[in-house]
Amino acid sequence: MFTGIVTAIGTIENVQQRGDLRVRIACPYDPETIAIGASIACSGVCLTVVERGGKAGDAWFDVDVSGETVSKTVSNTGAEESDTNSMWRAGHRLNLERALKIGDELGGHIVTGHVDGLGEIRLVRDEGDSTRLAIRAPAAISPYVAEKGSITVDGVSLTVNDVRDRPDGTCDFALNIIPHTAEATTLGTLAEGDRVNLEIDVLARYLKRMESLRG
Repeated sequence: MFTGIVTAIGTIENVQQRGDLRVRIACPYDPETIAIGASIACSGVCLTVVERGGKAGDAWFDVDVSGETVSKTVSNTGAEESDTNSMWRAGHRLNLERALKIGDELGGHIVTGHVDGLGEIRLVRDEGDSTRLAIRAPAAISPYVAEKGSITVDGVSLTVNDVRDRPDGTCDFALNIIPHTAEATTLGTLAEGDRVNLEIDVLARYLKRMESLRG
């Protein structure tokens, strides 16, 4: 489990195509505190550490990324890019969060690290010192996006300010990104047309399952 509070930005150093993808991610953590088998959320994707090394402040860890994960995740390089492998490429920056420990402060909301759908940035606009984002959510998850509710965008816990439903079942929802969040995560570099990993609130996930069984 995670909280959606990003603790570092990592950068993919290299990617090897094996049976799955073996991805090495550089990060500022202390490798001595990263356990083999530990879970780290990488831009909203829960992955398992299989190797680690380096030194404090200049560490790295390896993860295996399955074909299922590749098919469900995207890159922030633009909606015109259809290759979903592009998120998992050298040089790509990732929002990192280590797993929640019992007794830790729950600063965001409960996040599982499972991507529910892909959103597209429809608007980026300065609003005071902050940035207002509008994101289009697919029809499959739009019923579970609620005003003043929580949503995870590329691993970042955010509060939905406004929701506008569309005739095709999709919706556009608005968020405000404060300067600290823009600087501490990759959200500050988003542009219109970019795509993002979305995870709905865990309570909405269970409601979704109950609704599907009832239907």
